[in-house]
Formats: sequence, C-alpha cells, structure tokens
Amino acid sequence: MFHPALFKGMTVVITGAGRGIGLEVARQFLDCGAHVLVHAGRSIGDLPDFLESAATEGRAYVATADFLAPDGVEGLADVVRSRFESIDILINNAGTMVGRFPAAELSDEQYQTVVQLNQTAVVEMTRAMLPLLRKGTHPAIVNTVSISAVTGGSAGSSIYSATKAFVSTYSKALARELAPDGIRVNCVSPGTITTEFHERYSSPEKLEATRKTIPLGRLGTAEDCAPAYLFLASHALSGYITGQVLEVNGGQLIV
Repeated sequence: MFHPALFKGMTVVITGAGRGIGLEVARQFLDCGAHVLVHAGRSIGDLPDFLESAATEGRAYVATADFLAPDGVEGLADVVRSRFESIDILINNAGTMVGRFPAAELSDEQYQTVVQLNQTAVVEMTRAMLPLLRKGTHPAIVNTVSISAVTGGSAGSSIYSATKAFVSTYSKALARELAPDGIRVNCVSPGTITTEFHERYSSPEKLEATRKTIPLGRLGTAEDCAPAYLFLASHALSGYITGQVLEVNGGQLIV
C-alpha cells in the first residue's frame, strides 16, 4: 500500500463517501495521513471504527447534503469553506443509477434526477471548490465515471451511462483549462464492482454472467478501486498525468 505519510497535512474532500468505493477511498487517504471531509449523502448512519477514530483525532469530518435539494451542493460547499481555507484534492464520487428506466418509459422526473445526481452536481461542486483548490498544494481533482461511459451500459441505464460520459469529457476539458493553475483533473472508471450499487441494480444472474466475461475471473471490490484515486491525486506519483481516464475493471474493457 502507499506510504503512510504520502498525503500528510493535505486536505481532501470526497463526495458520496458514506459507503462503497467512496468510503474505502476515504479510509485509504486517512491511512496516508490526510485530513478528509467525508460527504455521506442525506444521512449519517453508524460510522465505521476507522472513521470515528479519525474524527476523534480531528482528521476526519463527516457532513451530509442532499444533492437533489435546490441548495444541496452549495450547502456542502459552505461546510467545506467553514472548515478549510484551501483544499488540495477534490474527489467527485457522488452519484448513482437511481433505477433502470426503459427509454420509452423514462419520465421527465427520472431523467432530471439521474442528470442532477451524476452530472450537474459534479459541475456545481467543482465550480464551488475551484477557489479553494487554487490555494492548495499541487491540487488535483479525481472524478468517478464508469465503464458504461464507454460501453453504453446495459438495458435501462442509458441516461446514467450518458451522464458518466459527460463527466469524462468534462474532466478532459477541465484538465486543459485548469492546467495553467497547476490543477490536474483525471477520472477513475470502475467496472463491475461488488458494492451496494450492484446489489440494488443488478441481479445475481447478471453479475455472474458478467464475471464470466472478465479476464481476471472475478468482480472488482472497493479495495481494488481506491488505490487508483490515491495514485491520480498524488503529485509525487502522477504529477505529469492529467486529462486521463483510468479504467479499473479486471480486463472487462480493454481499449
């Protein structure tokens, strides 16, 4: 694993870190010495031991914000501003499929919900954090996209897949725009990962069929994905990398 002082004294903001990949990313940043603000969605359940311990030490801060609410993203941004004068790393991880919606039956409300959570909130959070990132040390943004941004996903996930493709392209454009400010922008693109996401949106039969197509012979885990975020966030490890999408999928997609 990474050196325990790799991010010592650095400030990290992670959206969508209440569970799954985001929570594991938070754990690994904390293991490497960072101060981490964890956005846990609309409510906070029981904190895992590592997060409760880090909060007691003053290195972890947990905040809630509903990104579907009119001022949800701005509310989280206000919390960040109240705690930090600058940030070094922004991880835009919040988002979900919401549901599987056949194209002919997709309602306006469903469409707007998927777009708000996966696309608009990323733009809003990035915009809000840029003034703080510009004050950071070797600042970096890492956005979560998806294998479906390239493949188009499966039935009922067309809007989700399209929003992830938007974030991928948005990130590449940001990388060019923000390079003069010293801000690097990259993406992590998970394949099929065994988190609550797929427990909710994929059947066991579908997951097993997918597993059989993966060259490494298994589905991924949050622990498989998290190091990619730390790698892309670290100036020491990836200081000459920007505008890239790092696929983490066991060979499920090879481009």
